[in-house]
Amino acid sequence: MLQAENGEVDSVKMAMKNPWCAIPLSDYESHMDLPTVGQAAVIADEFARVVECYGPSSVSILGCAGGNGLDRVADTTVRRLVAVDINPDYVATTLARYRQRVDGLEVVVADVQNDVQVFEPVGLIFAALLFEHVDLQPSLQFVRRHCQSDGIFAALLQLPSADVAEVTPSPYVSLRQLSTIMRLVPPAQLRQQASDAGFVHRTSKSIAATGGKSFSLEVFQLKSAGL
Repeated sequence: MLQAENGEVDSVKMAMKNPWCAIPLSDYESHMDLPTVGQAAVIADEFARVVECYGPSSVSILGCAGGNGLDRVADTTVRRLVAVDINPDYVATTLARYRQRVDGLEVVVADVQNDVQVFEPVGLIFAALLFEHVDLQPSLQFVRRHCQSDGIFAALLQLPSADVAEVTPSPYVSLRQLSTIMRLVPPAQLRQQASDAGFVHRTSKSIAATGGKSFSLEVFQLKSAGL
């Protein structure tokens, strides 16, 4: 399934103004794999750990890029995987790479800040380094609408550093555009706004990447409708 923001042309045009739609996937993936960055492995590893810990049958990755980590669902409980990104080229590449490798794969072009309902709710939503680039409150409402009751929501946040730039300098200059929208989200702020959106905080975990940056994995559970 490859769909564009509920079929709304105006919404597609709005999304295309996002800097993420001007960054070639090859630049992003090469940047994330640099030893001075080392974040691609962190994202894939933490996604795999969350899936193993909670054993969902359905999962969505918000901000899937080229599908980093999707292959980690093999031989797990996952039978349906929804990969979502605002960049249509990223989504198309994810589909081409993984359609024969991941059972139950769906891909969706969507803007988590503006779209309402673009796929059926899942048991686990994983968002790595997404909330630094979006408006938090509407994006959390998007997560809530697409999460099953009692479902799990896991977010990987970048933590501030006095020694490392928010966007690590690299030869891939297209990523400099992200400085116009990137804002670090304190874990406490995410916890408060996630609570306001109906989620209960479950766990936190600190992680360090090889490039020197630190991250926090925040895990939540959506309250049951009857609570």
